[in-house]
Amino acid sequence: MNIVSHRLDSARQQASPNFDPRPEASDISLLVIHCISLPPEQFGGEFIEQLFCNRLDPNQHPYFQEIFQLKVSAHLLIRRDGEIIQFVDFDQRAWHAGVSHYQGRERCNDFSIGIELEGSVNQPFSEVQYRQLADVSRLLLVNYPQLHKQHIVGHSDIAPGRKTDPGPYFDWQKYLALLEN
Repeated sequence: MNIVSHRLDSARQQASPNFDPRPEASDISLLVIHCISLPPEQFGGEFIEQLFCNRLDPNQHPYFQEIFQLKVSAHLLIRRDGEIIQFVDFDQRAWHAGVSHYQGRERCNDFSIGIELEGSVNQPFSEVQYRQLADVSRLLLVNYPQLHKQHIVGHSDIAPGRKTDPGPYFDWQKYLALLEN
């Protein structure tokens, strides 16, 4: 697993149209951990990919009526089985954080990398997801020197009151311990 030309070489590449250039290309100084499941609390299938690629059919599930027009993306998705899909190159701005702030800075998309875990705030994550997340995080820390372990946060940390992910079932201690290995 390596990063080559701002892409994770072991990830399946699925280009999202929901990105744009970063205001300052070299400012990659925050890692944001998210979780997503579509429909809510259901795993597997192609619905997350369809959402991030603007192809979600609103007729497939009642919940999709509310979200199918959203223009969102993340840099990576780590599925329950450990598969990694990259939607946006790391040097580009993915649209994952929304209205957000971190240490006095607004618009966290401008300077962050967003990783989605296929999961829910109501259920534990899989062991392979933790291992993959730690492996990817270590690579990001090496390849983007402005990133530091102290600047890894959950979506809820940068959008408090608006977002709750990755939620209480995300084991930060396990993740940070794996990050040290």
